[in-house]
Amino acid sequence: MNGGYEISQHIKDEFVGVSHGDLKRFKELLSKYPGLATVTASWGETPIEAAAQMVQREMIEMLLAAGAPLDICTAAVMGMEDLVKAMLDDDPGLKDATGAHGIPVMYFPVVGGYQSIAEILLAAGADVNAGEGGNAPLHGAAMFGRTQMAKWLIAHGANVNGADYEGKTPLKIALAHGDEEMARILREHGGVEQIEEDADALASY
Repeated sequence: MNGGYEISQHIKDEFVGVSHGDLKRFKELLSKYPGLATVTASWGETPIEAAAQMVQREMIEMLLAAGAPLDICTAAVMGMEDLVKAMLDDDPGLKDATGAHGIPVMYFPVVGGYQSIAEILLAAGADVNAGEGGNAPLHGAAMFGRTQMAKWLIAHGANVNGADYEGKTPLKIALAHGDEEMARILREHGGVEQIEEDADALASY
């Protein structure tokens, strides 16, 4: 219930969907149903998780103002360095925290462009290759054009040819986005578009 009315699951699902990037519809729905800030979609994702995944900072700010909870992944993508430190001090296990779709916490400072937060997480024991097979930090760097973060990840042992949930390597993602600078960086470190083992792996399913 919200202010005496019930929000249908259909509306909840739509809101979480638009929280990935449709700011106009996001504002329309949140204005009509403020309670949407704290709902959960039928697939288990929350609006703030969706917005954090896609670095939708304006949406995140609106959701927080409307009462959405602030987790370490959201704090990291928003550049809240002191808060990330405090959260890790309170619970060191948060180095292994995940956001939407099991995306690892290290992904969030990477796509947000906050190397200092990534370094804090690394020092706490976070894995630069966490999420491989789903959405690893280097895939996030390639998707959002974070060349400096890509260099940092590679320097700290990121797998240049790891596959994401669609079997794409970071180089394939960079090329799909027309990011030649990112592609050059990845190629210089052995990046390939296609993993030769893919065919064998798919045949085993």
